[in-house]
Amino acid sequence: MKLYLPGPFRFNLDMLLRRCGYGRIVNRQGEVSYVRVFGRSGYPRFHVYVEGDAGKEIRVNLHLDQKQPSYGEHTAHSGEYDGDVVEGEGNRIQGCMTALRQ
Repeated sequence: MKLYLPGPFRFNLDMLLRRCGYGRIVNRQGEVSYVRVFGRSGYPRFHVYVEGDAGKEIRVNLHLDQKQPSYGEHTAHSGEYDGDVVEGEGNRIQGCMTALRQ
């Protein structure tokens, strides 16, 4: 699910996502993303990639990771990009970010 949120916002991207319940992670390639975990093992979790500038517009790409990806010869990913649960979280993020606009 993709969200487009117009700014400006009162905080930088890290602080915005933290205020919405997300923690910052960095993968092996150095890409920054954010997760909101609601399982003891770290899964399932909501996972977002964010682009843009808190002073202008933020683009959020949201999905739900049901389990940890398995790697071998092929990449297996169990992300859900739509559905009621993802849509509900998208609405929650949008409401949270709207409250943090300047």
